Amino acid sequence: MNETQEEIQFGYVSAINGSLIEIKGLENQIRLNDLIRVNKILGEVIQIYSDHVIAQCFENTSNLKLNEKVVSLQEPLSMELGPGLLGKIFDGIQRPLEATLLNSKTDGFLERGIDLPSLSRTKKWMFKPLKKVNEYVNTGYAIGVVQETQLIKHKIIVPVGISGKLTYIAEEGEYTIIDELYRLKIALKEQSFNMIQKWPITKNRPYKKRGHPQEPLITGIRAIDLLFPIVKGGTVAVPGGFGTGKTVIQQSLAKWCNADIIVFVGCGERGNEIADVLKQFSEIVDPKSGRPLLERIVIIANTSNMPVSAREASIFSGVTIGEYYRDMGYDVAVLADSTSRWAESLREISGLLEEMPAEEGYPAYLPSKISSFYERAGVVNIYGEDDSNKDNFGSLTIIGSVSPPSGDFSEPVTSTTKRFVQAFWALDANLAYSKHYPAINWLKSYSKYPEFISDWWYERDIYWPEIDIDWYECRRQINNILSQENELKNVTQLIGEENLPEGQQFIIFISKLTRNGFLIQNAFDSIDCFTDIKKLIGFAKIILLLYNEGNQLINQGYLIDDIKELNVINDIQRIGNSVPNDGFKQIEKLKFKLIDEIESLKLMRGVLKKK
Repeated sequence: MNETQEEIQFGYVSAINGSLIEIKGLENQIRLNDLIRVNKILGEVIQIYSDHVIAQCFENTSNLKLNEKVVSLQEPLSMELGPGLLGKIFDGIQRPLEATLLNSKTDGFLERGIDLPSLSRTKKWMFKPLKKVNEYVNTGYAIGVVQETQLIKHKIIVPVGISGKLTYIAEEGEYTIIDELYRLKIALKEQSFNMIQKWPITKNRPYKKRGHPQEPLITGIRAIDLLFPIVKGGTVAVPGGFGTGKTVIQQSLAKWCNADIIVFVGCGERGNEIADVLKQFSEIVDPKSGRPLLERIVIIANTSNMPVSAREASIFSGVTIGEYYRDMGYDVAVLADSTSRWAESLREISGLLEEMPAEEGYPAYLPSKISSFYERAGVVNIYGEDDSNKDNFGSLTIIGSVSPPSGDFSEPVTSTTKRFVQAFWALDANLAYSKHYPAINWLKSYSKYPEFISDWWYERDIYWPEIDIDWYECRRQINNILSQENELKNVTQLIGEENLPEGQQFIIFISKLTRNGFLIQNAFDSIDCFTDIKKLIGFAKIILLLYNEGNQLINQGYLIDDIKELNVINDIQRIGNSVPNDGFKQIEKLKFKLIDEIESLKLMRGVLKKK
């Protein structure tokens, strides 16, 4: 290699500032976001000047020296996509952690500069072709399928921007991901393809058009599914201070929500917390299949002691993998815990670049970064053969935890995130400290999705002639009861609850029953951990039936103590952890028991009046 070629392909380190390095010699040969490698360390170009380039390193820069040779890799940071993603644990730049630790010489820690393929080159997959030679295929067409796990069929789809006539396709059999599977004649040239695709993490994968959300993402958490629902393809922020239960909610969603694929991104959390999450996920059995839950989860673990640049990349790495499975027609949920740590990495890098800080030191482009993450969610009409086919739609739901310092929701990351999400589950430290879990504050939380999914719930409604209301009306009435209790709080503190009119005392009583029975849910109880839609509607309706019947009694002159003494009330409060999801008849029996006890109370009152 002559000197001129060396100048074109290589540069050298001219300055080192934390995780940022200044490079000279590549200014005219490199593009923004291209990868570089220096002394085995991977980095990404983030600024280009006329006489130097600034790159952020994805690994520790300690012991790096000036004038070290820098190689331009001529490609952006991309995800390697193909069979073998599910059940694997990667770091922020998609290095397989299990294989990396096995090959590392530093016990228990990642060795700097270790370079291993993201997906196994030796594992064989059973490939079943779906196309024949001489067929014309386009972007998104399924060439064949691989049974990646027991539940998930991995479609081998034509990469984005590729179309042509099939000149060769492999027969059914076992192949590695690097074996040739098919060839396409593109223009006048023949091109070979295997199971692997690569896609830049900061670039949205294309689709035909966005659809309208019409189906809820059922979480099994009563407070969410009734009061603050989310749709498939929706966006949610889950802000909460330390100890409010963000991680438990994320784990419950991963286990119980009705998404096909889960991508869990542990971004900047403590190493021991990520280790606990990994241990728990490995032990959880998937209720859908009875198999390990990891078989439909991809985990990206980027702990707080890893370089901040990789922390920033990890969020988009997770979304890119999610989009890939979405393009196969699956419903995917990306759980990011926590986006605050990601924003802190932006602040740190911005400080090293000496950029003008905005509020609390965060960069001025924080809103655009946050929006570029959440805007990748949605229900989309994906590329494929038949637009009318239901399988030709996929969804990507993004649920991001936020960790505001001291639980202050007015800080920049929380307030900015609030602008770009359609549902907001505010976790309250006071509720958490009083053992009210999930600690979702019903006054600060909201969802803009109920109107989109009310028809879906209406089709699955349970008809009770005694209380003829649907899911949407149940939600409105329970919200109204909780709001009325909050309005009475100040009066109660002044004069005491016992001095309020009977009607207002009854509102407080029903609100307490709703909070302690319906909204509190034990994630570790075998019955209470998940509530299906039938039990949810029945539970809500029986509370509202008690509310309506009780109001009539109080208007007729009955005392609230008469209602509190009904035996059925304790049974209603215990529905969550005593009635299994397939025991809906028990709720109906409680409904008739409630009606009978109220009728008995009226008869007793009538007898006393006659005497």
